[in-house]
Amino acid sequence: MYRVPTIMLFQIIKLLSLIPFRVLYYFSDVLAWLAHDVVGYRRKVVTDNLRSSFPDKSDKELRAISRKFYRFLGDYIVETIKLASMSEKTIRKRMRVENAEELNEAVRRGQSVSIYLGHYCNWEWVSSLPLHIDRCARCAQVYHPLSNKAFDRLLFRLRTRFDANNIPMADIMQTLIGWKRAGVPSVTGYIADQVPGLNIHLFVDFLNHDTLVYTGPERISKFLGAKAVYAHITRPRRGYYVLRFIPICENAKKEEIFTPSREYFRLLEENIKEAPQYWLWSHRRWKRTREQFYQYHGDKAAEMLSHL
Repeated sequence: MYRVPTIMLFQIIKLLSLIPFRVLYYFSDVLAWLAHDVVGYRRKVVTDNLRSSFPDKSDKELRAISRKFYRFLGDYIVETIKLASMSEKTIRKRMRVENAEELNEAVRRGQSVSIYLGHYCNWEWVSSLPLHIDRCARCAQVYHPLSNKAFDRLLFRLRTRFDANNIPMADIMQTLIGWKRAGVPSVTGYIADQVPGLNIHLFVDFLNHDTLVYTGPERISKFLGAKAVYAHITRPRRGYYVLRFIPICENAKKEEIFTPSREYFRLLEENIKEAPQYWLWSHRRWKRTREQFYQYHGDKAAEMLSHL
């Protein structure tokens, strides 16, 4: 039932994507103005998140970050639209990968790689990573299917344009196990800074908050004996990104419990502090609390926090 609207939607997006970047950025500025000044899209959420994350910053500094965030949010939207028609040459130029060879060395010896990244800079463009990875490996990214089927299929098509495998979270373990049994190494990206449910096992100190975090990527990485890296992204200028992989561990199976997860959030926090406007401040990241966790698990809470 949703195939026709999906096709129509993709064709509309593809037509829009043919508009030059410089023109799309004018639209982005209008979107930012509407979201920040007219509609006030999640203004309170953004303000509260920034204030609690950076208590030492002045109101003036926080307002400046907030405005820059809304401008980037507009850019993120038009840049994602651009994925519908961007050529390999263009995406290589605009999403520059500095040290993919470190990942290729691992997959050539048969080791899988786990890439930890956040909702920072344009994470959608990281789906172009297969262009830089040795063909002996399969590239994948974990995603949460959207309830709107048309938009879900649209994002699926955009995220798979450069041969990345877009795999629902419910299927990722089975898929990676299948590749492992077939002797095929994988390079898998995990965006792990979302809000998890209360059945998760770890709190970390992240951006001045006691933060409940996903441990699934660490569990999968340990099972695979994967090399784990953090995707550090910078934005030197509008429409251009630089991706550099920072080692988390050489083999997750050999690491102490929770060490890869804690290191990921430490590196993500450092990345965010370099240029705070590029993180997704509009989501309610800290709505799960330790108090809720203890109420939910009762006498089992302490045991839950001691293992993956």
